[in-house]
Amino acid sequence: MRDDDSATAPAPIALHGLGLAGLGVLSYSFTFPATAFALEGLHPYLIGVGRSAVAAVLAALVLLAVRARPPRRGQVPALAAVGGGVIFGFPVLSTLALDHGASSAHAAVVVGLLPAATAVVAVLRAGERPSLAFWLACGAGALCVTGFALVRGAGRFTPADLLLFGALVAGAVGYAEGGRLARDMAGWRVISWATVLSAPISVPVTAYLLVTTHLQWTVRTASGFGYVALFSAYLGFFAWYEGLARAGIARASQVQLAQPVLTVLWSGLLLGELIDASTLLTAVAVLVCVALTQRARVGPGRPSGRTVAPRDDLRNERPSVTSR
Repeated sequence: MRDDDSATAPAPIALHGLGLAGLGVLSYSFTFPATAFALEGLHPYLIGVGRSAVAAVLAALVLLAVRARPPRRGQVPALAAVGGGVIFGFPVLSTLALDHGASSAHAAVVVGLLPAATAVVAVLRAGERPSLAFWLACGAGALCVTGFALVRGAGRFTPADLLLFGALVAGAVGYAEGGRLARDMAGWRVISWATVLSAPISVPVTAYLLVTTHLQWTVRTASGFGYVALFSAYLGFFAWYEGLARAGIARASQVQLAQPVLTVLWSGLLLGELIDASTLLTAVAVLVCVALTQRARVGPGRPSGRTVAPRDDLRNERPSVTSR
């Protein structure tokens, strides 16, 4: 693929990327309610780390099934950043925030700043150049969710908010690095290798917590933990990272502005949390901001988005697999 071919992704590819990113956001929107279920009977550290340990087992089986070769040495640092961000940082900090009293809805709107943080990291690490209109729309969305968080928090930030802030910074780094890697390898390979490389930490820690913490397994607890382990920690990234790579990290990440609204709705339906007029008004404002970011131009410094072409994940597989 020539450099000029990759400079601007064709509209169908970009739209497909946004659709994939939206699918990832839909799966993530259930994360906080599912975590709240799991917290009814499990230690927060067990949930935060244990979900990645389960994902690592699944990822190892998938990689073995396709006989995938290891990532290149130059890709390992980025995979480590993905691991630190979305395998340990975001899950542990967000789970602790919920354990410290933040409601699922409140956590959702605070972490609604994640698209803006991801766009900043994309500028710093992936070389993307969002336009002024993009930044204005992104900033408006950030203001909407920040104001909503302050209103719900009675005008102040709590210790749980600080944990959530740390979670969104970690998540932004993991998302941007994963989206950058997904330009060279499929999104499912990015999260698979990141979880497997993190397994020497996540698996022993999970085993220790299973032995030393008090566990109360119920249907709600098991379903909540199962969801965050299967979808939030693994399968959701299949679509999410692919969407970031196809549509561009800064632009596709703004689709996640809709996640707080979805999570608030699920929190009301599944957890009985209050959905009031301010929530509905914020939902409309956030969705408008999402639409504006998609209309704003994002210029690629280094290639942003990509066309459908042979990728590293196809070139690196063994002949017996790719020939099937």
